[in-house]
Amino acid sequence: MNAKKLLTFAGIALVLFFVISQPQNSAGMVGTIVDFLRDAAESVITFVSGVFN
Repeated sequence: MNAKKLLTFAGIALVLFFVISQPQNSAGMVGTIVDFLRDAAESVITFVSGVFN
């Protein structure tokens, strides 16, 4: 098994462990990530709109 597959499986196992053992914290983290991505997308849209106006 190569290192890339091993790291992928280890990452998936870690995420599953965290979701199963601490579901409330996991949900909060996902919400935080989604909020960050939304804010970043809005910032990019604002910048592009400003460039072309």
